[in-house]
Amino acid sequence: AMSRDHMDHSPEAIAARLTKGPRKVYIKDFVYGGIDGAVTTLAVVSGVAGAGFSSVIIIVLGLANILADGFSMAIGNYLGTKADNQHVENERRQELLEIEMNPEGEREEIRQIYAAKGFSGDQLEGVVNVITADETRWVNTMLQEEHGLQLHEHDAARAALVTFFSFAIVGTLPLMPFLINWWKADVFGEPFLWSSGITLLAFFIIGAVKGRFVNASWQRSGIETLLVGGVAALLAYGVGLLLSGVVT
Repeated sequence: AMSRDHMDHSPEAIAARLTKGPRKVYIKDFVYGGIDGAVTTLAVVSGVAGAGFSSVIIIVLGLANILADGFSMAIGNYLGTKADNQHVENERRQELLEIEMNPEGEREEIRQIYAAKGFSGDQLEGVVNVITADETRWVNTMLQEEHGLQLHEHDAARAALVTFFSFAIVGTLPLMPFLINWWKADVFGEPFLWSSGITLLAFFIIGAVKGRFVNASWQRSGIETLLVGGVAALLAYGVGLLLSGVVT
């Protein structure tokens, strides 16, 4: 991605960027899907391997988890993102109604919002007049300043797809030692230990990618995600062992 320090700041370029709107970012969906995919697959591997079942059973149950849970997460993210978008539209309708029912009260809200930003006197009244002269501008200002909402919708379908593919790709990693052993026997002597190590590495990579994407330290972001994901993986491992003790 282009660094903001190197962006074209000519009036034409700025106008084009503002007209286009903010860039859609799906890093949250990527991190969300990837970490959950690795953790839930490791939980399956922990339970089934701990119960002493064969690699084929581990692979079948692991892949079933990736498809079923990944799809479930994607659908949940889709519906949640859609609900956020619908919330914005509902608030927009409410603000329009309030402007119609009590325009002076809504003007006073704009006045106080911009007074808190440091405007005063004729300058403040000028700002209030400009904003309230256009209904769309008025409502957009209220949505952003009073409710703290984003005006641009997040693409629910794209967010769901990012979550699913992140879940599926990262969730497959803990299965790799078992898949390789199934394809070519006994490449990994301790496949579960390799599975755990690969999962921890996956957490670090997810964090590093996130760090590079948000221009933060990729090392620090990777270690942070590794630690947080490691705690989740440890819990998954503990649950897996408990469940394996129940079924054996």
